[in-house]
Amino acid sequence: MNETIHCSPEENLERRRRLQRLMTASGLQACLITQNVGLYYWSGSMQTGYLFIPAQGEPTYYVRRSLNRAMRESAVRTVPLSSLRSFDNALTRDYPELFADGGRPAVGADLDVLPAQLFLRLQEAAPNVQLRDGSAIMRQVRSVKSAGEIALIEKAARAAAAALDLALGRIREGMTELEVMTILEGEMRRHGHIGLMRMRGYNQEIMTGMVAAGEAAAEPSYFDGPAGGRGLTPAAPQSASRRPIGAGEPILLDIGCCIDGYTIDQTRTAVIGDLDDELSRAYNVSVRILRHIESLLRPGGASPESLYAEALRLADEAGLAAHFMGFGADQVRFLGHGIGLEIDEWPVLARGFADPLEPGVVLAIEPKFTFPDRGVVGIENTYAITADGFRTLTSSPERLYRLPLHS
Repeated sequence: MNETIHCSPEENLERRRRLQRLMTASGLQACLITQNVGLYYWSGSMQTGYLFIPAQGEPTYYVRRSLNRAMRESAVRTVPLSSLRSFDNALTRDYPELFADGGRPAVGADLDVLPAQLFLRLQEAAPNVQLRDGSAIMRQVRSVKSAGEIALIEKAARAAAAALDLALGRIREGMTELEVMTILEGEMRRHGHIGLMRMRGYNQEIMTGMVAAGEAAAEPSYFDGPAGGRGLTPAAPQSASRRPIGAGEPILLDIGCCIDGYTIDQTRTAVIGDLDDELSRAYNVSVRILRHIESLLRPGGASPESLYAEALRLADEAGLAAHFMGFGADQVRFLGHGIGLEIDEWPVLARGFADPLEPGVVLAIEPKFTFPDRGVVGIENTYAITADGFRTLTSSPERLYRLPLHS
């Protein structure tokens, strides 16, 4: 039995029931979960294996390694799986009703993250299962957070705020971006940051965030965000570099913290001395956009895509559309994103997300402006949608941090 249950048995059951309702509506007889984050979310354990959840009935967690630990942690029935070759026999034994009379159940899998090689091996190992894409309904369930999940995100927010406060008091002209990042990471680790933040997107990786100043922050990157940062090397082409921080240039402090699996995402802008008028104005526009979007955050109200459209409108009215959320061909096409166990959860504040927000949705909203060869300014908060509006989960004070010049 689970020694360190990450959610109550009642919450675990509700998560499963929400998924089962969506399975039924989608014409699926079951879901097969293979990815670590999904395994953890629906079972409470992150050991190597496969979680099978039928549209009706109880789930089974088939574990390769470590069975002993999975049996201690898991909130669902957990059994050994000696090899993938035995998976078909295990499923037909445990769920005979799905395979009666030669039935070939339609099973939704997390195909958005499942490697092609493993997909082919699963097809070979379980030929009586029709694997379909179930990733959308899995992400839909996870987009709505419980009070317990939101409390963990707030815990991470407090740790990030403490780390940012410490780092801001130590930043000096001539310090490198990397030196500032080590202060942030060290303090967050002391508060329980697990040292990584998970992303779902293929080939998308993220460190603890980024600290980048001046033109290094505006340097484009493969990272799917408005600012990537120069990074230490082409082998890690994002986030902090060894570039010294100078006076009068924007310092983008876009950091996350992950405690007990749940992540906060926030951005603050700082400067040693003062920013020039154009960058200061752009920062103020980012705050204005954030305030306007906040006024529209309510369940059943504006859709994610309409919130994105509003941000585009305000950036255009300010004459900054060319700089909004990146520059030129490197602009990204969103304003914010869901967040929780992964950085890039649903919904995305972007075109194509038309369903109104629900209570329990958690969003990181990040209006930013990129100026090539000069830097990036902006702000980012994380919010929970409530029954009558929203609640800000980010703890760090909102302001442009003007740091003193030191002789």
